[in-house]
Amino acid sequence: YTPMKVLTYLAALVLLLAATVACTKKPAGAISVTDAWVRATHPGQQTGAAYLSINSATAASLIKVESPAAAHAEIHSMEMQDGIMLMREMDALVLPANQNVSLAPGGNHIMLMNLKQPMIAGEKVPLKLSIKRGDETIQMDVQADVRKN
Repeated sequence: YTPMKVLTYLAALVLLLAATVACTKKPAGAISVTDAWVRATHPGQQTGAAYLSINSATAASLIKVESPAAAHAEIHSMEMQDGIMLMREMDALVLPANQNVSLAPGGNHIMLMNLKQPMIAGEKVPLKLSIKRGDETIQMDVQADVRKN
């Protein structure tokens, strides 16, 4: 190998790596959902809760959740007021640009109501998230793991 060939190969390798990195960056406006899970339920229990983390590259709002596992799903907030934990339905959950928003036990969460079957640990529950960003509404299908806790 001549020094010129080695430099040519190295330059080609650098360009290839740069192109690979450029292709794996989060696209403008991308939305990612991680760690989606549903709490396992007891036999006969009619409600359940789903949790996840969501990140949007641009400002957006989670406006609706649906699941074939429940007749109805709502986005809820929880807050302590005068020593009482209050749970309220939210019209939308704001997703600030490039910030991870967690729906977690004891805080904001997705309430699954009138469950169609028990939530059994080890199974998966499909969730359809509707996210409003500007004038568009994006539908995202998510598979949530059912966990004991």
